[in-house]
Amino acid sequence: MMNKALFLWLSIIFFFLSCTEKKDNSLAHTSGKINTISVIIDDQLWDGEIGDSIRNKFASPVIGLPQEEPLFTINQYPVKLLEGYMTNTRNIIVIKKEGISRFEIIKNEFATPQNVIHISGKTVMEILETLEKHSPEIIRIMRQTEIAENQRLIDTFLVKNQRIINQFRVSLAIPKGYKYVMEKSKFIWLKKEITSGNTSILVYQVPINSIEMHPNSSVINNIIKMRDSIGNLYIHGTVPNSTMITEAAYAPYLFNTKIAGKTTYETKGTWELKNDFMSGPFLNYCITDKPNNRILVLEGFCYAPSKEKRDLMFELEAIIKSVQFLKIK
Repeated sequence: MMNKALFLWLSIIFFFLSCTEKKDNSLAHTSGKINTISVIIDDQLWDGEIGDSIRNKFASPVIGLPQEEPLFTINQYPVKLLEGYMTNTRNIIVIKKEGISRFEIIKNEFATPQNVIHISGKTVMEILETLEKHSPEIIRIMRQTEIAENQRLIDTFLVKNQRIINQFRVSLAIPKGYKYVMEKSKFIWLKKEITSGNTSILVYQVPINSIEMHPNSSVINNIIKMRDSIGNLYIHGTVPNSTMITEAAYAPYLFNTKIAGKTTYETKGTWELKNDFMSGPFLNYCITDKPNNRILVLEGFCYAPSKEKRDLMFELEAIIKSVQFLKIK
């Protein structure tokens, strides 16, 4: 009798585990464009202070672009539309004014990968305080999800990167369409042609003390000098004496971050061709690689005068952040 009871309990547990696994596996894959948020909120709240706060925080201008473009594209829908199509988007913010206070981030609530942020409060002020407190965390999580989704799309069609592995002992997930346009000692340039322009990836290295070697000079100045010297060596326009330089009219933004677990300087700004009229945004990462006594530099930049540049630069960021350091004997 005991054996039968034990068998029955084990069968019940297995049944529920199977149902749970089936439920998780049955989640649809999310849809929608990169860097888009669905905000589920009633019109009267959207048209007031809460809507203003959401737009100011989540549609603020992207740092480092020559023209203003929003951090996220926001689509607003009334709460009654929460059921159905909107539940398949990757990033959802649900805001309600009701009798309970709530802030919760639920992963993969309706589809995968997905972030559903639930915010509610008894008053408008309470909701505004929650947005003020948690918006940096929400933005960080959403950007991580978008980078991962971008990398997933890139991973479907990859360019062989054995040349990068051979020179730098790292691998990058580089999407189809990029071609090697220049390869020198410790320098590689890949480019992809797009409608009315192109995007580029640079991979090179400099001595580990290059960025902070001058105690009386700032890190950002040293990065600018490094970039301009590389442009002078390798990146030229069709006009005589035209080389890529960091645009002097706009000071680049410098951040401290980590890539592949390594201390990294992240620089965002705009470039231009000296003695020419071409320009665009760039994203530069100087990764401190102490085991190899070097700074590995990964940079993405684009030239697309008639296109919005946010998503182009975001794809370049996703490519760069796919870097893996390899141990090759």
